[in-house]
Amino acid sequence: MDRITLTGVTAVGHHGVFDFERRDGQPFVVDAVLSMDFAKAAETDDLQYTAHYGEVAELITKHIEGEPLNLIEGLAVRIADGILANYPMVAAVDVTVHKPKAPIEVPFGDVTVSVHRGRS
Repeated sequence: MDRITLTGVTAVGHHGVFDFERRDGQPFVVDAVLSMDFAKAAETDDLQYTAHYGEVAELITKHIEGEPLNLIEGLAVRIADGILANYPMVAAVDVTVHKPKAPIEVPFGDVTVSVHRGRS
């Protein structure tokens, strides 16, 4: 299976369980790996046979900036489901949501959740 990988799509969201997270917002970073067959796109050199990664990045940003959720697990699933719903040529998607400014009281580098979704 061929892949398109987007890393570091960043926007400010208001996700979290604490009031200050929802009020103030914070950066979220998303990586997505879209699995599909590139054969038709490569043969025809036509964008309609692949996923437009600029549009995918915009879709990810809209979800980050969209309706707040308590858990980034839900955000990851929303993004994965949105990609599959909008790009029928994508067979499966892996989404990782980073919350680098999570309110954790000990030193840490990053917090991530990852989901894998595919077509049945």
